[in-house]
Amino acid sequence: MEKSANKIIVILFLLLLLLPAGTLGQKRHGDLDIALLGDSNTWIAGDDCSQPKGWPYWFEKKFQPRSIANYSRSGATWTNTANTVRSLEAYSEILDDNNVVYNQIARLIADVDNGGTAAPQVIIISAGTNDAWFQKRRPGVFSETPAQAFANTDALITGLKPSEVLSLALSVRYGCELLMLRFPDAQIVLLTPTQATVCGYNPIRETADIIEECGRRLSIATIAMEGGSGTYRAIEYVKKTHTSDGAHTNPDGARRHGYFIANQLESILLF
Repeated sequence: MEKSANKIIVILFLLLLLLPAGTLGQKRHGDLDIALLGDSNTWIAGDDCSQPKGWPYWFEKKFQPRSIANYSRSGATWTNTANTVRSLEAYSEILDDNNVVYNQIARLIADVDNGGTAAPQVIIISAGTNDAWFQKRRPGVFSETPAQAFANTDALITGLKPSEVLSLALSVRYGCELLMLRFPDAQIVLLTPTQATVCGYNPIRETADIIEECGRRLSIATIAMEGGSGTYRAIEYVKKTHTSDGAHTNPDGARRHGYFIANQLESILLF
């Protein structure tokens, strides 16, 4: 009888060894609803996050939330323009005055209010590459430092029009405060942009620094994608390894990003 029991234990142990890497100890988050906002590297996973060339596909597999709603758009920026207005219907997959995180936030709030989307417990915002890349189309992007954008913290700035919020730093504050006001119990997480060959290293670094500093001033966690996503500008110049074009992930790059984000979120999750 004892020998049979020992055989069963050995068999079970061997079966555990055959499980895919990452299965053991993997925590499921079946009680969490997540909303994603951002630009093309989030958008290329598709609205249902079913496309493996985008990091949300791999993130969902690793993190296993109850639901995940993707509001990102290709071409989106954090930074608004003097012509940006609130629009739930405007659609663009390229740079446009209304293709901004602000309008993704407006759509998310409208969908939750209408019952079309679950109120998220976690909101992940991944944007900034286009802000660094298309500075001529976003002339105010670096016009304010985070210190200047947060000079007055006695009140929220959510009463401003988006056309009055023209710098990256102020746009990050504005968007996050809108989310904090509507979803006070949600945990907001900011992602900084990854390295890319489509624009210089310094604009990406400056953009990442601004987003991270705004996060600190808002008590919002930031995941530094440049510091651990595994996408390196120097390598992509020589051979497209984790991107298809120097900016957008291929499936291997997306897998690295998705798993990295899932692991980082696990360590900062408040729920």
